[in-house]
Amino acid sequence: MPRPPLDGLIDDLYYLEGAPPYARLTLPPAPAALFIVNLGAPFRIRAGTEIETAEYADGCVITMPTRAYEFGYPPRTRSVGVHFKPWGLAPFLPMPATDLCDRPVTIEQVWGRPASTELRDRLATANNPHQMLTLLEDELMRRLSETAGLGLVRHTSNIIAATRGTMPICDLSTAAGVSSTHLAQRFKALIGVTPKRLARTHRFTATVFALDPTGPIDWSDLAGRAGYFDQAHFGHEFRAFTGLTPTQYVEVRRRFLREHPGHTLNNWPLPTD
Repeated sequence: MPRPPLDGLIDDLYYLEGAPPYARLTLPPAPAALFIVNLGAPFRIRAGTEIETAEYADGCVITMPTRAYEFGYPPRTRSVGVHFKPWGLAPFLPMPATDLCDRPVTIEQVWGRPASTELRDRLATANNPHQMLTLLEDELMRRLSETAGLGLVRHTSNIIAATRGTMPICDLSTAAGVSSTHLAQRFKALIGVTPKRLARTHRFTATVFALDPTGPIDWSDLAGRAGYFDQAHFGHEFRAFTGLTPTQYVEVRRRFLREHPGHTLNNWPLPTD
């Protein structure tokens, strides 16, 4: 966990090393942004079925996605990363977040080659993972900048999260004391998506984490408790976020649990193959 004031922007910093459970993993959209400094062989990302796979050597920067991403890993991977809150990347970006929506970029494209190379070199020569995380935290502290509208977006986003995406969007702008147009503009600039899209993502992730793939599932009850209109609406959202029906999704989750019990990644990424 980062120290203040980064804790208001970041959920956690992490170190990842080893053989991935699958060569390709699908990451459904989540209410979070991602920053990865790659310290091993390049990995590959496909941001949508209609987009070609791209290779990332130095790492990547991903604002909050609206679609599932496919990650292709080398036989062994090593990286240091940051799970940002939806608005957390904004103070570190030289461009509006909407410019990067569903378009992962390299660290070099965001911070420039000299900064990217220096950061990777410092991390690669660190003595241990804890020192790596401290170095990355220090770099983020150094780059932290003032961002107009951050307080508004953070406050409204926290309301969306607390209500699991079920609060009407018109009520959000009223509670914030601004027009819905202004609120949407600030959200797109700092998160990359509108409040409505963020709410949909929160509702989906809350529903997924409420699933117990090891036991029987009452889909109608789950859809109702999550605030979906009906089971058809629920199924449509599942396909939009994962490309799978709810039943297919659970089957893939069960496969992961069966083939890699207790794995650190088994609660979110899905085997692609």
